[in-house]
Amino acid sequence: MEGEIFCYSRGHKYNNERAEEAMDTAWIQVFVLTLSECVAPAGKTVCQEQAFELQFLTQADCEIALQQLVSLKQESETVIIDPAKASCAPTARQQQIFASLDAIEEANPDKENWKAPKINDTGPGVTLASHRERLAQLPDCGEEGVEAPCKVGEIIIEAGDTGSVDVWRRN
Repeated sequence: MEGEIFCYSRGHKYNNERAEEAMDTAWIQVFVLTLSECVAPAGKTVCQEQAFELQFLTQADCEIALQQLVSLKQESETVIIDPAKASCAPTARQQQIFASLDAIEEANPDKENWKAPKINDTGPGVTLASHRERLAQLPDCGEEGVEAPCKVGEIIIEAGDTGSVDVWRRN
């Protein structure tokens, strides 16, 4: 039948009338940051090893967090990081899923702390169209006498700021 949705879950076939009740969980990819450290209480010379894991939806977020955590921990005089036991690894987790934002709100008993996700009104299509429109107006950087802004393939080369730049240093 046209327009009918079928869902396969736990070896059973459900049509769109029962799909909502059948699809309550799904496997999603996550990235697990694992960090192993040895922490000594202030004034002590013996440390105790501990490890912890954090989950991220993207590998980039995991890698950034790992770099920041390692950097932060290495500055401490009471923490030793084992780089061989610090990683971001992909894995899968079974996660409850919802058909809509309204369904998530209904399932969340803590209405005061519910934070609705931001829905981006301008998707990448608007930015991409704007970029392509500007590319069409720019000359190629390889042409004689052309100054920035210009383009090299799909990349826009902007003129650099010739003003001074403040340099910040930690004392």
